Amino acid sequence: MRSDIRFLATMIFTMAGAMALGADPIVSNVRAAQRAGTKLVDVYYDLSGTSGLATVQVAASADGGVNFNVPATSLSGAVGNGVGMGLNKHVVWNAGADWDGQYSQAVRFRITASAPAAPDELEFIPAGWFTMGRTSGDTYYDQPPVSVYVSAFYMAKYEVTKDLWDEVRTWGLVNGYTDLASGAGKAGNHPVHSINWYDIVKWCNARSQKDGLTPCYTVSGVTYKTGAGTSDTVACNWAAGGYRLPTEAEWEKAARGGQSGLRFPWGDTISHSQANYWSLGGGAGSYDLGPTSGYHPSYNDGIQPYTSPVGSFAANGYGLHDMTGNIRERCWDWYSDVYYRNGAINPRGPPPPGPASSAADERIVRGGGWVAIPSDCRSASRDLSKPSTVDRGLGFRPARISTP
Repeated sequence: MRSDIRFLATMIFTMAGAMALGADPIVSNVRAAQRAGTKLVDVYYDLSGTSGLATVQVAASADGGVNFNVPATSLSGAVGNGVGMGLNKHVVWNAGADWDGQYSQAVRFRITASAPAAPDELEFIPAGWFTMGRTSGDTYYDQPPVSVYVSAFYMAKYEVTKDLWDEVRTWGLVNGYTDLASGAGKAGNHPVHSINWYDIVKWCNARSQKDGLTPCYTVSGVTYKTGAGTSDTVACNWAAGGYRLPTEAEWEKAARGGQSGLRFPWGDTISHSQANYWSLGGGAGSYDLGPTSGYHPSYNDGIQPYTSPVGSFAANGYGLHDMTGNIRERCWDWYSDVYYRNGAINPRGPPPPGPASSAADERIVRGGGWVAIPSDCRSASRDLSKPSTVDRGLGFRPARISTP
């Protein structure tokens, strides 16, 4: 039976490098013990300090932490991608598989954790409270400043391009999404437009299934793939890991890029060096610094729409491009001039229109666009559009939850 224990003998466990930097989670209270009569080692730790999931790595040392080169790869439990926050996270190391016949009295473990890597073309938006609504002396009646909490989520870096729309649509047409609109776009790397709200949510479902994710949208409990339907019958599974439209609160939090109290993600003024919009030509007291009035001169080629290639302007603090200007972006929420209350947590707008609802029969649109004046490009600016509307000034970018 000696071979059952010889590979480890007496072990003393410490934690090295467990404190992560920046927004990464914090590992603490690491402890471990060999399971009696086996070649298994139980390692426990606590994980805190962030929202969503973490990527956890375990390394082992046989010389008191000088070198972490023990081949500890046969691991199971709370290790790798997708580890949630909490106490007593448990990892099992099969040392018999990795280090059989070895011996040390100075075994140490190092556990490190990092915030999850964003999926391709998405950026991580951290959880937290933020001030949503008008700033800088603006007086728009339906945009009062309120304090809102939004859970962590992912947001697309760019507005969906015509190329990406076509790629997913091609897949969808042979996988049950038989009536997805073709849409339009100035070029393949410009935002897609001329698609209605129904096509967008069906496209989000198609992209989710194409990528092996659970789709968010259903009608009568069935994944929404075809048919115009009515938008008040489309339900969203907020716990699903697939692509979906952001809520209005998610959109504004993402648009602000971590800044507070500013009209735009970068400050209180706007110019054509910062966004693609319709300038009023500036003037005394104006926050529009465009030297001349009209469309962006770099993209006004006489053939509308005057969109720009996605990513043509600098990203905001969260790494998102074109949250101001270029094309207006659809959100999930029904429009209502009764704004969110202070203290709202993950608000998703009013109920569908009906006798007991104050909502208009229109959904929220955000972000201004190539045809929008400066006031309509503010981070707090709200617009609305019927779900059935097809418009060359309307596009979208998807979101995903951070804990699928």
